[in-house]
Amino acid sequence: MMLEEIRSPEDLKALDPAQFPALAEEIRQFLIEKVSEHGGHLASNLGVVELTMALHLALNLPEDKIVWDVGHQSYTHKLLSGRREDFESLREYGGMSGFPKRRESEFDSFDTGHSSTSISAGLGLVEARDRLHEDYTVVSVIGDGALSGGMAYEALNNASRLKSNFIIILNDNHMSISESTGGFSKYLSKIRVGSGYNNLKRDVSRGLSKVPGVGEPLVENIVRAKMALKQFMVPGMFFENLDITYVGPMDGHNIPEMVRILEEAKKFERPILIHVKTKKGKGYIPAERYPVKFHGVGPFCIETGKSVEEKKGISYTEAFSHTICRLAEKDDKIVAVTAAMPEGTGLKKFAALYPDRLFDVGIAEEHAVTFAAGMAAGGLKPVVAVYSSFLQRAYDQMLHDVCLQKLPVVFAIDRAGLVGCDGETHQGIFDLSYLRSMPGMAVFAPMNKYELRNGLEFGIQAGVPFAVRYPRGTAYSGLKEYQDPIELGKSEVIYRGGEIALLSVGSMMETAVQVHGKLKESGISATLINVRFVKPMDKELLDDLAKTHGCLVTMEENVICGGYGEAVSSYIHERGYGAKVLKAAVPDTFVEHGPVDILKRDLGLDADSIFQRIKNEYIRKES
Repeated sequence: MMLEEIRSPEDLKALDPAQFPALAEEIRQFLIEKVSEHGGHLASNLGVVELTMALHLALNLPEDKIVWDVGHQSYTHKLLSGRREDFESLREYGGMSGFPKRRESEFDSFDTGHSSTSISAGLGLVEARDRLHEDYTVVSVIGDGALSGGMAYEALNNASRLKSNFIIILNDNHMSISESTGGFSKYLSKIRVGSGYNNLKRDVSRGLSKVPGVGEPLVENIVRAKMALKQFMVPGMFFENLDITYVGPMDGHNIPEMVRILEEAKKFERPILIHVKTKKGKGYIPAERYPVKFHGVGPFCIETGKSVEEKKGISYTEAFSHTICRLAEKDDKIVAVTAAMPEGTGLKKFAALYPDRLFDVGIAEEHAVTFAAGMAAGGLKPVVAVYSSFLQRAYDQMLHDVCLQKLPVVFAIDRAGLVGCDGETHQGIFDLSYLRSMPGMAVFAPMNKYELRNGLEFGIQAGVPFAVRYPRGTAYSGLKEYQDPIELGKSEVIYRGGEIALLSVGSMMETAVQVHGKLKESGISATLINVRFVKPMDKELLDDLAKTHGCLVTMEENVICGGYGEAVSSYIHERGYGAKVLKAAVPDTFVEHGPVDILKRDLGLDADSIFQRIKNEYIRKES
């Protein structure tokens, strides 16, 4: 296999170009095999194999820099930069990340994981290069979906003032962006990046400008005429109007053509955007047919494309989906908003039933929140369904546009807590902290699938900013018999004891039940509380618990800083109670990728660790 001999871009460059198609096929088969074993992002990576090869051929890596937007399409880049063996630990705890990581390789120039950041980061690298008088090429690769994010346009606006080389590759595998037609457009793209054409254009402009009384007006007229013609003849005029040279669309699977265009683009002393057309999922029929399904997948059977993971029960996402559809049937004021994640957030069924009531705003969380605020101000009942780690991008909009006006927007926050193999950028472990900081925001964490259904219904009717926070994966179905009516700011007592109180936030209930059982086996009487509302906090219950228990143990899948545990500890201290507060939470750190059960164990959030900590820090000191 040729792939086994590729340990750096120099090995790739040593190949005969006639071997490139065969190598691309080897890469695709390798990626299909490894992702089928470990899970990961498949369709996006299959679509950029040739594009990545062209980048490695045309650039001088790692001196030159590639910034991958989001970064879930960087598998081929990792392969070609000497990390083939590391794919045996892809997305495993302590293994190779599914995203670019500077700590992992000198070939990864910038850590990414969220969308629409690559142009901003690339522009920053360019400015650093120029100010330090260094000489290397910077390429930002951004997808058509990521270009729907507002941050990308902010960066393009800033890049328009740049007077040095900066290459932006628009990887277009879905959205239509001014499709070019005919041979003239391709011909025009070729000559516009050619050094002869650009040198001639510069020399003519300089020469005409020197003609007294005639030169400057003549140049201006030529420029206006040229721009008017280009409006009709050249795609991508949006970029041209920003002073960013546009080239394309190009066939992203044509390696020689892509190498040629990249070599020419490196000579430009201004920003240039290369529009590249690729096929998502290319080379694997199931991924080509269902690119959304194969965007991010768990282990699967290569022959059928079907998951090999056993489905254990309904997921929290499915519970949310069923509930919002049921509620929307009864109330036509309920509308749903998603930021390019209708399937991931469980709104696909809602879209089928109520297509005119689902609003997919693209990768634009900030807009999604303020848009929802406007609908709430107009009398609708918007539900914003979003992943926890993506919602943090809209902090300002939640604070000013929703909470300040006390608008009844419901936030259905999926993937809250530890999410596992996508790692630091995707762990939903900060939302309790930033949501608690917002005046007027109610923060509800259901303990099981039944409470998610009841909580969502309560939140839609509550008439206040309301966040429902739930984790990824199979929904906990225990404690079904405990379904006290939900009251704003009130917790629920599951078991009454008298020595230790376990206060469980949402997804930690299954673990809390296990801890409660271990304490009982040890002869320790414990109270078990379903916190329900992190905010408003049930101070009346806390007063009662602090007076009747020696230790309060808070349990949450959130960073300790600003979380529920800190709120309880602060309240107990302010009131002068003698009860000790033990906080089981994520330490003040970013959490790497790995299976959730392993992460919980290492973070001290599994039942054994919490039980042992109670014994060490409270029981032994009290005895």
